[in-house]
Order: sequence, then structure tokens, then C-alpha cells
Amino acid sequence: MQIRPGIQLGNLTDTGCQRERNEDYYCYAEPDDEDLFRRKGRLAVVADGMGGHEGGQVASGIAVDTVRDTYLNHTGDDPSESLRDAFQQAHAAILDYARDHPDLHGMGTTCTAAVVRDHQLFYGHVGDSRLYLIRGFSISQLSQDHSRVGQLVRDGLLTPEEAAVHPERNVLTAALGMDSELPLHLPQEPIPLEANDIVLICSDGLHGLVSNEELLGVAAGAPPREACQELVRIAKDRGGFDNITVQILRVL
Repeated sequence: MQIRPGIQLGNLTDTGCQRERNEDYYCYAEPDDEDLFRRKGRLAVVADGMGGHEGGQVASGIAVDTVRDTYLNHTGDDPSESLRDAFQQAHAAILDYARDHPDLHGMGTTCTAAVVRDHQLFYGHVGDSRLYLIRGFSISQLSQDHSRVGQLVRDGLLTPEEAAVHPERNVLTAALGMDSELPLHLPQEPIPLEANDIVLICSDGLHGLVSNEELLGVAAGAPPREACQELVRIAKDRGGFDNITVQILRVL
């Protein structure tokens, strides 16, 4: 796929050092049609699957493919509305697949999707993969972790430093495919983007081993492709306990 001028892109996924299969899945997409591109912009998605047998791998694949196809084919021009429908369709598709394949019961996946259109950032999120915005010498986590520990941090009962080493830090409270209401994090208003802003999406296999300050330093200090390679290397050098996926978009 030809990437239009306006961004620099890097993405990478790795099985890590301890898992036998990669249950992460990602995509980057922009429409071929110029009019559709003006309406839809650029879409980047990261999903981190969970579930026994091959469930996690199946769930993350369904999520990313469904979010991509639904978003790009949605008839509306509002990216937030299109993302909402895309996440709902992905949630339903995973539940339907699990019902048809009882051996995959309980499978699910995180999913974080970002849209860059006309120097504006739209996003949708569920789970504990993360979306960051890097601007100058600062990094902001835009997504909220749907996890027990994440809620404790928001309630002021844990510090971020305590959360990083908490034994239940990977216990999710929401994911696509869970038999519960979908608590989609979908801001009503887009975030204005500036030249040289960096949008970074990653699974917990990266942010669980690499600090925000390190994400900032590496992503801001190298082209996106090389930054992705360096971040994955750091995570693997620290044990690579999980699959590792990262996408970086630098706005020009």
C-alpha cells in the first residue's frame, strides 16, 4: 500500500521471548480513493488477544479486520461515529464466532484504533493496549486502561509506579468479546495535531516493560521505523514476557 505524504509511519510486531504464538494483530490503512481518503483519513489499529487454545489469535484478527473494514466502508463522515460502529461490529463478530466454536469460548481482545484526518486525532479504545500522544518533550497517555489496577490508579488508591509492578496489572475489566456491556472509550471531540506530533499505539507487551519516558525518548529521537525496532529490542532485552506490538505515526 502506498502511504500518502503527510506522515512518517513505522510498525512492528514480535512474539517476544516467552510466548509460542503471537496473539497481537495490527493494521494501518488508508483508502485508495482520494475522496474517500479525505473523508476517512488514516486508520491505525492494535489488538492484543486473549483466550485459551488459539482464541486470542482469532479474536485479535477478527477485531482488527472488522474495525478496518467497517470503518472504511461506513457511510458517515464523522470518524467517531464510524469508529463506534466499527467497535460494536467487532465485539458482536467475536461473540458470534465464539458461539459457533465452543472450544474458543472466553476469547477476547483489547483494541485501540486511531484515525488521523486533517491534522485531527480521533480514537476508540477498549482494554489495556495504549494510545499515546508525544509533543515536543512531553508524552500523554490518551487511553484509559480497562483493568483492575487501572481503575485503582484512577481512584487514587495506587500510584502509577505501584501499578506498574502490581500482581494483577494484567487483569482486564473490559475487552472485545467479553459477555458484558462494551465500555468503549470514545472521546466526543477530536484532538488537534501539530507538525511533528507523534501518535504511538502499543500492546502491554511493550508498555509493561518500557516506561513512558523511554517511549518518549526513543520515539522522538529516531524515525518511526527505527524507533519501533529499538522499542521492541528494549522490551525483549528485559524478558519479552508477552507479545510486543507498536505503531508510530509522526505528523508532518
